[in-house]
Amino acid sequence: MKIICIGRNYTDHISELKNEKPEAPVIFLKPDTSILLKKQPFFIPDFSEEVHYEVEVLVKIKRVGKHIQEKFAHKYYDEVGLGIDFTARDLQQKLKEKGLPWEKAKAFDGAAVVGEKWLTKDSIADINMLNFSLEKNGETVQKGNTALMLWKIDELIAYISQFFTLKIGDIIFTGTPAGVGKVAVNDRLTGFIEEQQIFSIQTK
Repeated sequence: MKIICIGRNYTDHISELKNEKPEAPVIFLKPDTSILLKKQPFFIPDFSEEVHYEVEVLVKIKRVGKHIQEKFAHKYYDEVGLGIDFTARDLQQKLKEKGLPWEKAKAFDGAAVVGEKWLTKDSIADINMLNFSLEKNGETVQKGNTALMLWKIDELIAYISQFFTLKIGDIIFTGTPAGVGKVAVNDRLTGFIEEQQIFSIQTK
């Protein structure tokens, strides 16, 4: 399976990092080795002094597809979840300044938190009006709603499938809202969709 991530999909996050608004979705990949193992803490890597959390709604692909039309995209997933795209921000900035790829800053071991709990589309009133949030040590640090996405889930599936064949089990990270910030040792990060807790992890 592969992890397909979307960058710059929320205007407020684009602004906080002083990035340009893209004309099309920004895509990058994480390997399966970047998934944080179940019930394991996140170990802050020693190559970064500024690892940031980025909470994101996830989509799990259930069918193989290529060149999917947007009007059929809803047939390719039944479940949504929540996760964290951990980013070594200081390293990413250095790579960006040199025009180099981001993988070392985004795709390292443990950099992808995939919540154990998935919600079926049938249990959600409107997939494009979904509240989600992240707490750090009991304080809400990120709040988002899928209505604020520049490109909605079905648009992303259609766009991604122009370049990559989507396969069963692939996961799409759909972008993060504003509020990203640095993690420290012994932080507790807890993610919610609406009022449901989807994950809770410790940093080390």
